[in-house]
Amino acid sequence: MSKKKLATVWLDGCSGCHMSFLDMDERLIDLADKVDLVYSPLVDRKDFPPDVDIALVEGAVSSEEDLHKIQLVRSRTRLLVSFGDCAVTANVPAMRNPFPVQAVYRRAYEENVTLTPGIPDQVIPRLLPFARPVHEVVNVDVFVPGCPPSADTIYYALTELLEGRRPELSAKTRFGA
Repeated sequence: MSKKKLATVWLDGCSGCHMSFLDMDERLIDLADKVDLVYSPLVDRKDFPPDVDIALVEGAVSSEEDLHKIQLVRSRTRLLVSFGDCAVTANVPAMRNPFPVQAVYRRAYEENVTLTPGIPDQVIPRLLPFARPVHEVVNVDVFVPGCPPSADTIYYALTELLEGRRPELSAKTRFGA
């Protein structure tokens, strides 16, 4: 049996979903028999590979960098999983949505800074006008809510997908849990 290609992607989020992924502990060894982790913030690869079977996407689409990344990920992935509440609803990153982008920059880089305040014009990604859940930007195949989803939920969802089944998650997790 050939291994499936698994990727995990981190957009605008806190990395809590990736920490929950790591909380699968010894079950990661079981998964390693079934998948090759081909892209992740947990590994050193910098470019998203082609022909990925499953991609777990954490975080909202909040910047131009996020937008380009999620479009590339979608174009190279068979099953895209919106992974955690920020990916599913935009959750915490969307708290900035009532404010214009320039006001967000001013608050972060001028008002809350004591040494050399100023909005950078390099290095930081350009924010989009609004933080958006992944499904508003690209087609999503499976939604795994939770902040973060538990390791048990992630393991269940992955093993179901690897067996060719759609996970039934309504009894396992919900928004915010």
